[in-house]
Order: sequence, then C-alpha cells, then structure tokens
Amino acid sequence: MKIISYNVNGIRAAERKGLSQWLKNEQPDIFCLQELKANEDQIDLSVFQDLGYHIYLHSAEKKGYSGVGIFTKLKPNNVEIGCGMAQYDREGRVIRADYNDFSVISTYMPSGSSGDPRQNFKMEWLEDFRSYVQELKKDFPNLLICGDYNICHQPIDIHDPVRNKNSSGFLPEEREWMTNFLNDGFIDTFRHLNKEPDQYSWWSYRSAARERNKGWRIDYHMVTENLIDKLQSADILQDVKHSDHCPVKIELDVT
Repeated sequence: MKIISYNVNGIRAAERKGLSQWLKNEQPDIFCLQELKANEDQIDLSVFQDLGYHIYLHSAEKKGYSGVGIFTKLKPNNVEIGCGMAQYDREGRVIRADYNDFSVISTYMPSGSSGDPRQNFKMEWLEDFRSYVQELKKDFPNLLICGDYNICHQPIDIHDPVRNKNSSGFLPEEREWMTNFLNDGFIDTFRHLNKEPDQYSWWSYRSAARERNKGWRIDYHMVTENLIDKLQSADILQDVKHSDHCPVKIELDVT
C-alpha cells in the first residue's frame, strides 16, 4: 500500500499547479493532505473522486486557514473528524481513518514562527497531542501518524542547525518533544531507512532556498513500532512542486 502525505499549502493553489494530474500519475492508495486552506464547498472534489478516491476533510473554522484531509481508494471502516479538543478542532488539525489492520492520521501541527502566543499554543498542542495519541493507542495499536509536524528533530534534518538553534521548529524543547514522542513507541520511517543528509521536505520561498536546497525536514510518516516490519520503503519526493513543501511517501505491506 502506497501512502503519501503532502502539505499542499492551499489545495486550490496546488490544483492550479497540476496537483490532480500528478496524483493521477502517482496513484497512492491513501493521500493525506495538510493545510487545505479551503472548505469543502470551495474545492472541486470531482477531479479527485474521478481518480477513485473517497474524500474526507476537516477544515478550519477560519476561512483560508489550516485544514487536513484524507483521500483513500480503500473505503475506511470509520473516519474520525478532529481529536475531541475544541481549541485544536476549530483549526482543523486532525483527521483519522480506520481500516481493518491499521489506522491513519493526517495531522497539521501548529507553527510557532509568528511569535510567542502561537509558540505557546504549539507547546500546549504538543503535550496534548502526545497524551491523545497515548490514549488512542489503547484502542488503535497499529497507527500511522503522518503530516506536517513543524519540527526538525536532528541537526541532519535542517540545512543550518547552528543559525537556527533558536528558531521555532528547531528549538531544544521541540526537539526533546520529538525524542519523547518516538520513545513512546513510534518510528520515524524515513530515518529508519535513510541516514543521508540534505533530505528536506520544506523550503522557504525566500532567497531561492529550494533551488539551493536550504530546507527543513518537517513532514513525517511515524508508525507504531509494531508496524515497522511492514515498512517497504520511505521517500521524500523533492522534485514535486505544487507547494513550499514536497510530498513524503511510504509503502506498507498492510493489504
């Protein structure tokens, strides 16, 4: 089963750059999206439905902001919209699809780059999300949590770790959270298979960062440890350009 996660930075803008045509060629079984920046009635879903996808969205209350989705060729047994915490569900940050043998979460974690209030919100989210996942694992032990985590875990995951040591997304407390999250029983699928540097999933629009590959790896597929023997491959599709992010892809033997 091929599963792709992609922060599209506005699904309507990404579609104008050929998102659905790329999706037609790539043909993932499950396509997890973040930062939709649109409500369902603002998106022409027919182009994706024509590709064989069941579509589930969780948009933010604020227009043109945040939002997550799951497009899936295999109809889920259940879809859960939100995480049950109003302060985060208002922002459209979590959606989950349950299948026979595993569950997939598409999540868009907050950014703290706009200042202290949002950084504080981000840190609260991180602790609440970790607790939420720990409870969730009791009923859904086979989990894939993919999406934009807005954190680079290790120096290898960011182009300039020294200058960015005080930047939101690479703060010591954020990186410590990621370590603790992994220690809770998750595997960073890409790093499990790939130890190479210069592998990024997001680049600033400034200073020709993408052309110079001055990026950050902030998009992940995290799986529970009991799924790791099902992992076939993990890739970052750096040449795909509908967004300031690129897609990340894994193949799991869960069919």
